[in-house]
Amino acid sequence: MRLRPLGFARGVEKLSVIVSNVVSISRLSTAEFHSAVHALSPSVAVFDCDGTLWSGDAGSTFMTWTIETGLVSREMTDWIDARYRGYLRGEVSEIAICGEMVQMYQRLREDEMRRAAKVFFASRIAQNIFPEMLALVDQLRGKGVEIWAVSSTNNWVIEEGMKRFGIPANRVLAACVEVRDGVVTDMIRDVPTDEGKVAALARVGVTAPDAVFGNSVHDAAMLAIARRAFPVNPTAALVERSAQEGWPIYFPASVAPA
Repeated sequence: MRLRPLGFARGVEKLSVIVSNVVSISRLSTAEFHSAVHALSPSVAVFDCDGTLWSGDAGSTFMTWTIETGLVSREMTDWIDARYRGYLRGEVSEIAICGEMVQMYQRLREDEMRRAAKVFFASRIAQNIFPEMLALVDQLRGKGVEIWAVSSTNNWVIEEGMKRFGIPANRVLAACVEVRDGVVTDMIRDVPTDEGKVAALARVGVTAPDAVFGNSVHDAAMLAIARRAFPVNPTAALVERSAQEGWPIYFPASVAPA
């Protein structure tokens, strides 16, 4: 999940300036990007989701959508609104808010959450999928590459989104809580973000993936364990980290800065 801070438009302007000013960083074209990935002949590839496979933040957008559609109670709406405002002020951590944005659905039925995720993804996110990334995943799948999706957005939305990419639910590592007798609880199972993404991968035996794709500084730890890191649609902070690490960056056409 990639939560948009206040002043998002100014952040886009800052990103354009940073990309222009970081002369030491290599920026790949789509052809170069795809060629570099295939040149690895990867066996295992790992993808972040929000901002990497599609534009925008499915996590916070789903939060807002479920509030607007009345899925969430007024009590829970008031609670998560206060927590999210605290996050924007820097008073609530990334890992805490990502977990709480799954806990907010406690006492709802999981089948209700999956129905909501299906409607939400089709109406709000599917049109934002980067065709360049969809094509790449399809090509890798065709070559038998083991593909994992890792995200701090809730598992219902990510698993629904991965259906478009042909990635099964058992290859998705996302923010999730315990479900008991079909009912969502507030017991956190995992919130893969920052070093937590590396830990989540290690638990399924993925410790040295060939290629990792991510868009945020919260993906940096995961990018660092790859044989080759591929920052995609990188945020300003990840552009700067990429320059330090010597990671070439890539922007899909729809989000490429001037």
